[in-house]
Amino acid sequence: MNRPAARRSPPGKPSWEYCLEVRDLAAGYGDKPAIQGIAFAIRPGQMVGVIGPNGAGKTTLFKAILGLIPILRGRVLLHETDARRQRAMMGYLPQLDDIQRAFPVSVSDVVMMGRYPRIGWCRPPRSADRASVREALDRVNLLEHGDRQIGRLSGGQLQRALLARVLAQDPHLLLLDEPVSGVDPTTQHSIFAVLEKLRDEGKTVVVATHDLNCVVERFDQVLCLSGHLVAFGPPAEVFREEILEATYGSHLMIVKVGDRRVVVADEHRSHSRA
Repeated sequence: MNRPAARRSPPGKPSWEYCLEVRDLAAGYGDKPAIQGIAFAIRPGQMVGVIGPNGAGKTTLFKAILGLIPILRGRVLLHETDARRQRAMMGYLPQLDDIQRAFPVSVSDVVMMGRYPRIGWCRPPRSADRASVREALDRVNLLEHGDRQIGRLSGGQLQRALLARVLAQDPHLLLLDEPVSGVDPTTQHSIFAVLEKLRDEGKTVVVATHDLNCVVERFDQVLCLSGHLVAFGPPAEVFREEILEATYGSHLMIVKVGDRRVVVADEHRSHSRA
């Protein structure tokens, strides 16, 4: 599969040049930063892969952008404004979700949770909110399962339902932490088809992933992390042996299969940061 060309800005040409700007960011869970020296800017309507070994700071970066952990230095801007003031415009799919599958709620109820930032607490959903939930379920091919109890979904269906919860929020920026980890290839393809369509509609999609070959084939930009920013740019420019070795250390193999290079990384042996 050929990597898609760089995407244009969303229809209607927004007044801002960048959707997301991260400027000299240092962040962590105490006095010592888990990530530092992070600076990049993403234009609207791009899909960006965030790669690096376990502990390199991918989840930490997402939480700093969302304002969930302290920023020790630097700034995060969404549409040229402090991102912490625009949390409702960012949708987040964490790597591990705390949904209790035995809880007696339907799939539609879970997806409706994505509307809460717009509805407000203790207010009933409006017809527009219910329409957004149906549209989100339809996007991930779960519309016919909306009335099912959430625990009756398969693992792949649950992951699509959680993605629908993010979509129901109608965010400008999606931050997805390992959205296809542990799901079958059919579900992976389905999820990426949804993300690519969102990107084509002008949404900005940032995905943390360990699948380097998928990044080469599907993403517009790639951001390499190793506690600090190693590189940021198009995969064709970033996926060079010296950059990947700087990101993953010695735990990297580039295997040639026919005329195609396959990148294999052992992320579990490199770092200890969160």
